[in-house]
Amino acid sequence: MDIQRAKDIYASKEMISVHLDGEPVWIEHVDEANGMATVQVGSRPTNVHTVGVDRLEEQGS
Repeated sequence: MDIQRAKDIYASKEMISVHLDGEPVWIEHVDEANGMATVQVGSRPTNVHTVGVDRLEEQGS
């Protein structure tokens, strides 16, 4: 995924399925300057990772 799409998904009011290494994630923040995104993995609020947006995959597109 590219940085602009990650920003669009983060800003969207729609439910857009995104996965990281096959796991569903919620995008919590997008760091455009560094090409990174902070994501919550699954439904556990404490399971948060910062990864390159290129590792994120939009599902069903």
